[in-house]
Amino acid sequence: MKYFVTGATGFIGHELVNSLLEKGNKVNALVRSVKGFDLSGSENLSVFKGDLSDTEIIEKSMEGCEGVFHLAGYADIWSKNKNTPYEVNVEGTRNILEAALKSKIKKVVFTSSAGTLRPSSLMEMIDETADQPKEFLTDYEQTKFRAEKLCQTYNKNGLDIVIVNPARVYGPGLMGKSNSVTKIIKLYVEGKWRIIPGDGNFIGNYVFIDDVVNGHIKAMESGRKGEKYILGGENVSFSQLMEKIARVSGENHSLIKIPVFPILLFSRISLFLADKLMIKPVITPVWVKRYLQNRILSSKKAEIHLKYKITPLETGIDLTIRWLKNLKN
Repeated sequence: MKYFVTGATGFIGHELVNSLLEKGNKVNALVRSVKGFDLSGSENLSVFKGDLSDTEIIEKSMEGCEGVFHLAGYADIWSKNKNTPYEVNVEGTRNILEAALKSKIKKVVFTSSAGTLRPSSLMEMIDETADQPKEFLTDYEQTKFRAEKLCQTYNKNGLDIVIVNPARVYGPGLMGKSNSVTKIIKLYVEGKWRIIPGDGNFIGNYVFIDDVVNGHIKAMESGRKGEKYILGGENVSFSQLMEKIARVSGENHSLIKIPVFPILLFSRISLFLADKLMIKPVITPVWVKRYLQNRILSSKKAEIHLKYKITPLETGIDLTIRWLKNLKN
């Protein structure tokens, strides 16, 4: 099979391309920069330089492909140009879907985010049938949700599109902004992570990178047209996550709980300076609030439809720590 992939230089995209190539597939990858793209030596990989606004390049790079994996998106917590998230995540997706329609692509897998689903209470588990969120805290969530709606429109226009919603992904791979959980694991093992934001009881869903990659491939193979699938892992509180990292690593570092107020105050100051000086902030208030929400997720639908499998969190942490140690050797 031959696939077109966007976002191949991102955490998930890079591992997906690697997996597709290992399985003997051919891949056409759209990248903004070929610098540092370490898979470029494969004879089954063709790299096309461009971005989601380059409709001519997109159509050219889709030639001969049967399926499309659209992973590229703008996920930064802040942007100098306030229109960038919409231009990339919505209009960029429109360009991909329009090209796929023209190219008679058999199937598109669109990578959204679990952030498009509403937060949960402590007494419920959210699945794909959950009500629409009352509001979106971040531009990323809002624009990804609008891109999902766009996919539904193109499904009606004749495309076969499946949406996947990964949770908080971690594991071996590129250490970019989308691999923040692995960075926390690394810093803890090194004795450099010593904080628990708030009371540490807010619950998130943490999923191993291999599961997400396999989920994408399964969605391409057997995902149902117009459906969306949560690609998640285990639901644990932040304190429980840190306890598991400590247990698996054998390290026992003391952690300090930082109240929410000083974190919010720091984020507001950081955002104020960013808007004045046009320098990317460390964190923004909406992203602080975002990570203090409970996100208890169910991947049961993916397990049934896609035969999706979840790696136990402690197993995934162990594999990640072993990989991190090998990087030093």
